[in-house]
Amino acid sequence: MIGVFDSGYGGLSVLRQIRNLMPEYDYLYLGDNARAPYGPRSFDVVYRYTLEAVEALFSRGCEIVILACNTASAKALRTIQRNDLERLTAQYAPELADQGRTLRVLGVIIPTVEGIGDLTTSRHVGVLATQGTINSGSYELEIHKLWPDIVVTGQACPMWVPLVENCEFDSPGADYFVKKRVEGILRTDPAIDTLILACTHYPLLMNKIVKYAPAGVRIVPQGDIIAQALCDYLQRHPEIDERLGKNGHAHFLTTEEPTKFYESATIFIPHTNVEVEQIQL
Repeated sequence: MIGVFDSGYGGLSVLRQIRNLMPEYDYLYLGDNARAPYGPRSFDVVYRYTLEAVEALFSRGCEIVILACNTASAKALRTIQRNDLERLTAQYAPELADQGRTLRVLGVIIPTVEGIGDLTTSRHVGVLATQGTINSGSYELEIHKLWPDIVVTGQACPMWVPLVENCEFDSPGADYFVKKRVEGILRTDPAIDTLILACTHYPLLMNKIVKYAPAGVRIVPQGDIIAQALCDYLQRHPEIDERLGKNGHAHFLTTEEPTKFYESATIFIPHTNVEVEQIQL
């Protein structure tokens, strides 16, 4: 299976786009909803929680895991790739270890920034994200590796995730918090012509974000980008693709109570039959 992990529910928006593009594959989604949000937590805690989730997905037969969580991608991905993949492969896929190969863990940051240089004309880009992602500096780092001339400005949006997860993303009360952050980042750098929505919850606020962003400012959500990046990745790695199940099935795991997960999940993936199982990490 293809595993998709998020600390909460926002990764479901990424899973939806992946399934729209690649409906034939089998997917296993894990939300660590009982311990969300990850954004305010330390690097060590996010790494530990993310590693537990990745191991849970590998133990259930995932060949590749997408960290559909910007905080986990920023604070845990590199450490897991460098320190843990060989051990996890030996434990859960020894046949791959015998071939000198490993299971794969991929994040959402690098695919998101790879095309930014072709989108911005002013060479000024804004990043709207959780506090943890902004504090990590990951977007600025990765953008400057590819596009050193681009000026990157970050803006933490601490109320946006709660607005989405409490179904207030389309309410009049959401306008204040969206307007405050969009206008705030553009006040910091009026030359910004591209805004990255660096949290998978934020696309549900798109109507509000567009409302308060000036005409001509491009809004870049992640779902379509990640889906296309995964499709391209599997085309470049047929040895991985050939091991993936293609029965069009999706199953969902949560560390929260299943009824609560189901109610929140339908915000992100409406009209989907959600088979959900509660697990402990």
